[in-house]
Amino acid sequence: MSGSLTILFAPESAYGPTNNCVGIGDVLRRRGHRVVFAAEASWKGRLSPLGFEENLVDLAPPPEQPQDAGQFWKDFIRDTAPEFRKPTIEQLDTWVKPVWEELVSGARYCEPRLKAIIDRVRPDVIVEDNVVCFPALTTAGVPFVRIVSCNPLEMKGEHVPPAFSGYPADDRTGWDAFRAEYDRTHRALWADFNTWVTEQGAQPLPDLEFIHEGDLNLYLYPELADYADARPLGPTWHRLDSSVRETEEEFTLPRELADPPGGEGDSALIYFSLGSLGSADVGLMRRVIASLARTRHRYIVSKGPLHDEIDLPPNMWGAEFLPQTRILPLVDLVITHGGNNTTTECLHFGKPMILLPLFWDQYDNAQRMAELGHGVRLDPYRFTDTQLHGALEQLLGGTGPRAALAKASETIRARDGLRTAADLIEQAASA
Repeated sequence: MSGSLTILFAPESAYGPTNNCVGIGDVLRRRGHRVVFAAEASWKGRLSPLGFEENLVDLAPPPEQPQDAGQFWKDFIRDTAPEFRKPTIEQLDTWVKPVWEELVSGARYCEPRLKAIIDRVRPDVIVEDNVVCFPALTTAGVPFVRIVSCNPLEMKGEHVPPAFSGYPADDRTGWDAFRAEYDRTHRALWADFNTWVTEQGAQPLPDLEFIHEGDLNLYLYPELADYADARPLGPTWHRLDSSVRETEEEFTLPRELADPPGGEGDSALIYFSLGSLGSADVGLMRRVIASLARTRHRYIVSKGPLHDEIDLPPNMWGAEFLPQTRILPLVDLVITHGGNNTTTECLHFGKPMILLPLFWDQYDNAQRMAELGHGVRLDPYRFTDTQLHGALEQLLGGTGPRAALAKASETIRARDGLRTAADLIEQAASA
């Protein structure tokens, strides 16, 4: 399109949504548009080196000492990790609702700051990648674009499992009970938030939803794993089969992992990551690493924010931060928490997964990959060596899952989700 746009991105303060917005924003920036981020304050100095304008917001009173990017949620996950051992229906009251409470509190706190940013930046279009409504973003008088970087069960439907449940798509046992418990635990919080949202001049929220639909809605999930047949979406919704950022640094495989130890030709190269939040559970990281050390394979380990507390055996190499999208093409298999970005990136590069879900939509991603044959779902706190090692051999043996995923990844990459998203955002701005 002709003419430069000012595009304001407002991502959740987590690496997945932020990296997704960075990837799309970089395409738009290269097209000559002004790309501005309204980012949570702990991201200070992380986005401007990438060519974006930074406008920082606090979601709570600022801490006495500066925090690392996303530090609030790292601390939150670390302190509440015992909740992840419960069945998902029992987490609704003791973990899922507290997360919503924190998100709602943050939205309330930063509303004046967001309004001031919008008044100063004067965007032509606003793009939010989050799960909670910020009224300032929808009342600015410009097109509002919503991005869903979670499992698409977030867009609810009668014929698909309830979000956050991890329940199978072909067995409705427990669906109604889970929905009833979600209603019981969240109705009052939602009603109070909805009242506040309308007081800010925004439209009422849909029933039991904490965010509006946009003028344009984008969601991140490959067609081969989507629920579209069971839950069709309206014409404002567009699927991005993948959205793999192109801004990460190069990666060279460390020499100690380049060749199998002892010359073992059947030693696979495997990537292990529980994400920036899950890796804050050091006990769990150590448990998985200890089991993997008892295999013949080689591992690249994303050690996360508490990397100094994690020691690696000789068949592993790792670091606090790793350029994940540069590593995935090199490996044979991925062991993951099942975060949406990692799950879709694995499909983008055609890599089977062992999934160890911890919270939120990770259960849904793990279940979806398992029921479609793209991975194996294990309980992160209760798996045995036999189960984990067996899943490795199942997914690495033969050519079944890997061959099918390799073929599917060609289709996913050809659809070029980054540029598809950029095109649609440009179109929304000019509508």
